[in-house]
Amino acid sequence: MTSSTSSSDADRAYERLHPKVRAWVRSQGWKSLRPVQARATHAILDGDGDILISASTAAGKTEAAFLPILTTIADRKEPSLSALYVSPLKALINDQFIRLDLLCEQMEIPIVRWHGDSSQSAKAKFAKAARGMALITPESIEAMFVRHADRVQTLLSNLDFIVIDEVHAFMQGPRGLHLASLLKRIAAASKKPARRVGLSATIGDLSLAAAWMRPEDPSRVFILDDPGAQLDLMLQIRGYIDRTPKGGSKAPMPVQVAETDRNEDAADDKSPEPKDAVGAICNHLFGVLRGENNLVFGGSRRMVEIVADALRAKSEAEGVPNEFYPHHGNLSKDIREELEVRLKAGDLPTSAVCTTTLELGIDIGSVKSVAQVGAPRSISSLRQRLGRTGRRERERSILRIYAIEPELDAKSSFIDEMRQEAVRSVAAIRLLAQKFSEPPTTSDAMATALLHQTLSLITERGGIRADAAFKLLSGPGPFASAEPKDYVELLRHCKTEGIVEQSPDGLLMLGETGEQLVQARDFYAMFTISQEWRLVLGSKSLGSIPISNPVAIDNLVLFAGRRWRIVAVDEKAHVIEVEPHKGGQAPKFETPLGEQVHTRLMNEMKAVFEAEDIPPFLDAPAQELLAQGRAAYRRGDLSRRAIVEMGGSVMLFPWVGTSTVAAISIALAGLHVKSEDNGVGLTVVATWDRTLDALTRLSKFTPDDLAGVENAALALCTAKYDEFLPATLLRRLWCRRNADVIAAIPEIARGLLSKAH
Repeated sequence: MTSSTSSSDADRAYERLHPKVRAWVRSQGWKSLRPVQARATHAILDGDGDILISASTAAGKTEAAFLPILTTIADRKEPSLSALYVSPLKALINDQFIRLDLLCEQMEIPIVRWHGDSSQSAKAKFAKAARGMALITPESIEAMFVRHADRVQTLLSNLDFIVIDEVHAFMQGPRGLHLASLLKRIAAASKKPARRVGLSATIGDLSLAAAWMRPEDPSRVFILDDPGAQLDLMLQIRGYIDRTPKGGSKAPMPVQVAETDRNEDAADDKSPEPKDAVGAICNHLFGVLRGENNLVFGGSRRMVEIVADALRAKSEAEGVPNEFYPHHGNLSKDIREELEVRLKAGDLPTSAVCTTTLELGIDIGSVKSVAQVGAPRSISSLRQRLGRTGRRERERSILRIYAIEPELDAKSSFIDEMRQEAVRSVAAIRLLAQKFSEPPTTSDAMATALLHQTLSLITERGGIRADAAFKLLSGPGPFASAEPKDYVELLRHCKTEGIVEQSPDGLLMLGETGEQLVQARDFYAMFTISQEWRLVLGSKSLGSIPISNPVAIDNLVLFAGRRWRIVAVDEKAHVIEVEPHKGGQAPKFETPLGEQVHTRLMNEMKAVFEAEDIPPFLDAPAQELLAQGRAAYRRGDLSRRAIVEMGGSVMLFPWVGTSTVAAISIALAGLHVKSEDNGVGLTVVATWDRTLDALTRLSKFTPDDLAGVENAALALCTAKYDEFLPATLLRRLWCRRNADVIAAIPEIARGLLSKAH
């Protein structure tokens, strides 16, 4: 059910709060509760079910949940935690702790940060008292089950509330599976069902979030949706040609701007144009962002380092204070927190060049604008980022998208000529205006998660029967699609591999390999943690880079937005000592899977190709790129054709999302035809006739045909423990997870064939 109550009863909601909570509200200088806070107060105090609070970034979701929750648990004396707050980020936990600590102290409610960076003594002291509220990550809940099983009963058996922040971030991926499984295990250990309160950004279908929160009974979740005010957006998409010589370095040298001008066109006129696109983008960023707080999303950690370094060097060259700083997951906690504090304080103009680390709800105050290097791939992420701007009254959100396209020459491909970055940028804005958001995708880590949680259960309980483990893990929730035969196959394979063994009385026990997995430092996380070099400057840690980067004394490296020379290497401890230097090369970070593109966005791109309008938010170069892309689309006759042969390549244009393209590629591999995702479809490594023959066979495709993929196990090994699992199980679960996509392959193949000429 969904709430549509107005905010007119804010005063009545305020009066229902605990006196000390009301005193805290007054101390914050609030004129009244916000609408979402008033509605949440009534919902939490009047009911006994779960609640999903969906609102924009600045709507006050945290207080909407905690003011009535603290009111409810204020006088509770039972020896157990009253509330558990679960967050995907340690930084978000630290931020929420600062916001709640004083209030909890006034109410005499113990509160603790419980994650890997927290004080062990503080956690031990808190566990001994066993009451109040813990702010925790999924990985620390896992560690509690594995390392301190005795604490689980004491701390978690009598919870009143479990608050899940950033629910939308947990609805997909390995960590979402992990947390969903942990919630089932907490429920199994509890004397009573804890009420679940989810906090989420505005997303498309909230019923999906409700089903994730309470899979066994989604109707129990009361949905409180606060869409907020209509988005008032100032927007520009800027086009850039990357003229870097092919094969050359794309790391920009410091770029020169003759004069900074708040007028964007004027700034462009006065700026010499660097040959590389990133340098030109940094020219523009320097000209328009100085003097305010902003976020620049770089798309990758390497790009973040390159852009932050170029902007810092630009500031030094101009003789002005640097306002540009990097923020990504490989930087040390201290460096990230220094930037977060500076942004929130707002007393010095600061622009963070970041990855998705500042996309979630860490409180950094209001920023003037958001910039994005590269075209958006996810509308949901774009919406999240925009939620950071326009938070002050009567202030508009500002978005700049920098679309980079390659320079064309005689050797350029048809795909390059289509200018897909510029076209996808326009399509993304059109979907943003239509209020579209991608639904969550099903994680490919289910088999890994099932093995991981089995090992965790064995460790927690000192052994468990197979039927008991499956009963606990299966059913509505993360492993709903797992069948008994799947679990039997998994366990049999794990026995063969020495991961588990079975005692004479039927208990599953850890085998030698299983013990090694559980004892590994990274066992508590469902994601892979790779080995890394740690960079230090004296006694200060700067962060880490992947171990795959070659290092040697006198090598130069670009990191933390600055340039360094390596002065010492401790290969045993994986520590690199550095000192400042004028040169440096951005390190290579492990390449994660990119954000998936939804079919709806691909369809919108096709619509943009076929349209004739020139959106007013495009600058002149972007308009030219759009025109070039449309001209290529017409030249390929892609409104009528879906298979094109150009330059010795055969290209398929099914106009479907990333996951469907991947499924088609795997199906083609089963026919010994190689293909790759080119951004707007597939490029097939085969002749025209061989491609048509393969598509004809795909028009009758069934899941059994995947048995013909010689490297299926390798292709489907994407999650942490997949290498320990049987290939047949991975293939079966992949088919089950992608059942709709697989069922569509024959129709897609027939559609492609019908537009082959």
